[in-house]
Amino acid sequence: MSCLGSACPPSDMDARQPKAMEDSSTKQGDAKEDVTEDAELAKAIMSRQFHPSAIGPETWEGYIFSDQEIRIKESTDLYGAVLWPSAMVLCHFLETNQDKYNLAHKNVIELGAGTGLVTIVSSLLGAKVTSTDLPDVLGNLQYNVTRNTKGRCKYIPLVMELIWGQNVAERFPRATHRFDYILAADVVYAHPYLNELMETFDYLCQDGTQILWAMRFRLDPENSFVDRFQQRFHLEELYNLSSLSIKLYRAWRKDSKDQTEAA
Repeated sequence: MSCLGSACPPSDMDARQPKAMEDSSTKQGDAKEDVTEDAELAKAIMSRQFHPSAIGPETWEGYIFSDQEIRIKESTDLYGAVLWPSAMVLCHFLETNQDKYNLAHKNVIELGAGTGLVTIVSSLLGAKVTSTDLPDVLGNLQYNVTRNTKGRCKYIPLVMELIWGQNVAERFPRATHRFDYILAADVVYAHPYLNELMETFDYLCQDGTQILWAMRFRLDPENSFVDRFQQRFHLEELYNLSSLSIKLYRAWRKDSKDQTEAA
């Protein structure tokens, strides 16, 4: 049978084409919206940083969190004494999500505190913070923490040495040290102590402890660490900032049954 012009009914393929085009347009629209949101959030986070208007005797970087000016001294000769964007991402999240993650009066430990920005912001938000890092970083860390929290915080932050995987149980006995939050920013990269870091997370994270962890994706070791991390912990992605190559996670312990099934 043949038909001409408008007398011919549409085929099934003709009927599907508009729907397919509509779905494609919707996906493209969603993708553009995600990119826009990513860019706006990244811009809001990076706008927290400012630079001194005049060069003085001391080099420092400025940040605004919790309506406070924070001055951070970096030490360029030490890798751990330079502030990386992941710390700003975590600080922004903590300040803007206090309704759900309220740090006031909570026991908090930061791993790999570096220059101390996350410790400082957490303290300004009312947390009882234990700030930890390697021995050669502690001098600069203590300086920044004291400079920016003295007279501003309810609880004075405690700065302590912590080498991942070494004497963790002796320094933080579970009977007397229970943390509500473990905070970490940019502690996962191509260093040789990823296994020790995993064991430290595992020891410090008890039932009821939440891990808030920001990381910048660079090479395969980071991806592999996340895969292994999920064998021990539930993992929820809070931010995925592709423009900064940074993700922010929330994690908490799996119970013994979940760990057995994952293994």
